[in-house]
Amino acid sequence: MRYATGHRDASRRRIMAVAARQFRQNGIAASGLAGIMSEAGLTNGAFYAHFASKDELVEKSLAGANDEQWTQFEQALAEGRLNALIGDYLSEKHRDHPDSGCPSAALLPEISRQDSATRHAYTAGLKRLLGAVAQQLKDVPRGPKAQELAIGTLGLLIGTLQMARAVDDPSLSAGILAAGARVAKRLARDGT
Repeated sequence: MRYATGHRDASRRRIMAVAARQFRQNGIAASGLAGIMSEAGLTNGAFYAHFASKDELVEKSLAGANDEQWTQFEQALAEGRLNALIGDYLSEKHRDHPDSGCPSAALLPEISRQDSATRHAYTAGLKRLLGAVAQQLKDVPRGPKAQELAIGTLGLLIGTLQMARAVDDPSLSAGILAAGARVAKRLARDGT
């Protein structure tokens, strides 16, 4: 049976989108190929027409999810909306929807255990984002200091979101988000 032009590419993109969502929701190890393919509306056997292994799927879907997020971040940063970005990142909505949120906050412990291709793809995306954040820091000269503050800001955002998701006390979780946002905004503004 012949498929229309672009069918294979559309199927591959659908598999990657489903995988990225499931990986962020359930974790990489807990997301099986059968469930991913079923949700994508494809058979298990069709997987190998698109990817050589689950490792390749992890690499490509993580790179795609990161690229999507980085593009949104860079656009907000280019518009000078760093404080709004911090507020959106450390929101209850983002906390409550890891499946569509930041891959770093959902998957960092698992990313560190992936193969070198996946870690390389993650590293490239992170470097891109660090550069974009460093450019937006007010009153900080370009160079090592800006890079250091960008790393600190992103680490604070990711760690804060992870803590807010981990606790079972809604009031404490909201307080973690609010405190993290205040400190991140101050760090981005003053560099201290």
